[in-house]
Amino acid sequence: MLTLFGFTSVASAKQSFKAPAPKITSAVAFDVSTPVRSVPALTNPAAGTEGWGIMKEVRPETELGGSAGRPFAGDGALQLNAATAVAGTAAISGPSLTFEGVSNQDNFIIYGGRVNPPDPNAAVGPNHIVEMANLIFAVYDKSGNKLAGPTAIGALWANFAVPDCDDTSGDPVVLYDRQADRWILSQFTISGLSDPTKPFYNCVAISQTGDPTGAYFRYAFVTTQPGDLFFFPDYPKYGVWNDSYLLSSRDFGPTVQYGISVYALEKSKMLVGDPNARSVKFFLDSDIIPIYLMGDGLLPADIDGRVPDNNGNNANHAAPFVGTMDDNFGYGAPFDGLNVFELDVRWKPKSVDASFILAAQLPVASFNSVMTCNPASSNRSCIPQPGVASDRWLDSLSRRQRPTYRLAFRNFGNYQTMVTNQSVVARGSGLGNEIAGVRWYEIRRKNGSYSLYQQGTYSPNDGVNRWMGSVAMDKAGNIAAGYSVSNAVNVKPGIRYTGRLAGDAAGQMTLGEATLIDGTGVQKTINNRWGDYTSLNLDPDDCTFWYTDEYYQIDGILLVNTAPWQTRIGSFKLPGCK
Repeated sequence: MLTLFGFTSVASAKQSFKAPAPKITSAVAFDVSTPVRSVPALTNPAAGTEGWGIMKEVRPETELGGSAGRPFAGDGALQLNAATAVAGTAAISGPSLTFEGVSNQDNFIIYGGRVNPPDPNAAVGPNHIVEMANLIFAVYDKSGNKLAGPTAIGALWANFAVPDCDDTSGDPVVLYDRQADRWILSQFTISGLSDPTKPFYNCVAISQTGDPTGAYFRYAFVTTQPGDLFFFPDYPKYGVWNDSYLLSSRDFGPTVQYGISVYALEKSKMLVGDPNARSVKFFLDSDIIPIYLMGDGLLPADIDGRVPDNNGNNANHAAPFVGTMDDNFGYGAPFDGLNVFELDVRWKPKSVDASFILAAQLPVASFNSVMTCNPASSNRSCIPQPGVASDRWLDSLSRRQRPTYRLAFRNFGNYQTMVTNQSVVARGSGLGNEIAGVRWYEIRRKNGSYSLYQQGTYSPNDGVNRWMGSVAMDKAGNIAAGYSVSNAVNVKPGIRYTGRLAGDAAGQMTLGEATLIDGTGVQKTINNRWGDYTSLNLDPDDCTFWYTDEYYQIDGILLVNTAPWQTRIGSFKLPGCK
């Protein structure tokens, strides 16, 4: 019944998806930075005073809301017991290495104030790891030794032609392009939020070489063309594709306007420092396209391992973007599912051919993304912490209708696969009684057609919330997931991970669970923010997973040190990958 209903809805959705026209622009500013290794690291302008009125909320996220959806009858993909791996008793190993990443104390030393949320993410190359968080970044060797930083992200953009790029803006993303051996560091601008005459920009820096401590080509791409309304490009997410750098954002106009933007940036020109690198943008307007199709954001594919075949008009050229929809939420989704879009861009010397289509809708097992949260905290106080009142609990971010970073893409030759995840209500009902779990998906593309290969909700029946996940796949087809953990009794916010082998029973995380680091403190911020994203990345060896997330070692002290978050970076392998 689900399949028939799904197919009917797919046809209807494709009819209602009005493909927007592409807008093609060139970078509005370009230059070359000083080497990162030459940028001063920590400074102390504040000498012990707390700036920004105790704490700055980075990018206060707009709540679209939505009326109640359909009744929910339980998670249809919940893993009910501890499954056994095909390798028998093989269990997931503990981390081979963990080390401290950047922290909010670094923000305090640099800026004289602390921020929340941290938005931690990292990228891994042959010899380096680069981590970004709000509002700082650092470079490490593969043993965890700092080579540069912590440094203000704005310092990377010092003296740039678009001064907004060096603001304390946030939402950073770092990528490593294995094909090109380059690093991509990015953030958006926010000056337009306080000055409606100012446009917004996506600021993108590309390393000149494979050394992330060196100099960078710096680009600014304006997000709105002259004469259009200025839309704020919230929650930008990036991905590496074969001939483009991909980007999506959740855009808000000056009043009630809303939509999703997807971009392709001209990779070949950016790699050589061509100031005329182009951008292709499609804007999905919620006044034209049903909001459940776009939700609260789309994730662009991000390549791990081999690049897809790219020989002209074959079915593998288009870059996938994926969103989620929940019929229990008030956007009007006809069923629980994944929406798969394709961005196909052909860069030519004097023109660009580009299209953006709804390629597939994939019905999934029932889930509920609407966790019961304390309404006094703008429905963000959802995940309990030991000894903390419910108005200071943590944001599950599950009600956002989108998957969480990344959409990890891998090419196996005769088919391609993508894995991603979202936070869901796995067990229970009511404030404080619900348990968050990680719903993960594997989508496959073969000969241009998409299918849902497997799905599962990981939530062992132990009273622990697992959320804010990130999922990736190694070259053997094994899948790992990293995530945050907490409960009301004895688990303070920490970091764990799980995994499965390629031949294991579908939808099951079979290898048990390991701890990257236990939390020993709790958060007591006013805004409840957590995440808003983390990242699980593959080493260039295609077997080693590296996970980056936030945790607490010491308790926050309300109105004194409300968010002493720290980040942790760690690596591990799954059995059988060589």
